[in-house]
Amino acid sequence: MVVTLIVVCEIGFWVLLAAGLAFRYLLRMPRTGLALLLCEPLLEVVLLVVTALDLRAGAEPDWTHGLAALYIGYTVGHGHRTVTWLDGHAAHRFGGAPPPAGAPRYGMARARHEGRVWLGTVVAAGVATVLLQIAIRYVDDPGRVGSLENWQFVAWRAAGIHGLVALTYLVWPKKAPAAPVEAGRAPGR
Repeated sequence: MVVTLIVVCEIGFWVLLAAGLAFRYLLRMPRTGLALLLCEPLLEVVLLVVTALDLRAGAEPDWTHGLAALYIGYTVGHGHRTVTWLDGHAAHRFGGAPPPAGAPRYGMARARHEGRVWLGTVVAAGVATVLLQIAIRYVDDPGRVGSLENWQFVAWRAAGIHGLVALTYLVWPKKAPAAPVEAGRAPGR
């Protein structure tokens, strides 16, 4: 049941996002579009409540409850950035706004960008850990919460791997390609 609800929430996220952007830019109803976009966090609230009710009803804590916590954490950590990015592209494509600035491609600017994205993953892992810890205390049976504890390690392992990837941009920053040399001129002249 919880996995089905996670799938429904993910589909609902994209449907609400598409509808919100369509109302904002295609139908020229920005307030309605904003209202639809602001409904997206309600999906995670529903998932949280249903997961808590499932545990309260005596369900065995398993991987589905851990996945629900990670899904909610990911949405908190990266959802706003995703919506903002897509809103910028929709504003450009359908609203006449200038094209959104892309992520920096080179140097320390790229390293800072990757660091900010990684911080979203840290927030996601933190939110998932808090939710899982609340679930562990809610179940209050050390013999039944092993799966929930394992998901905490999964969240922080993912954040650690993402952190290592982000760190590579700081340690080995990608250099911008050299400017092409004009024909007939020697370099440096």
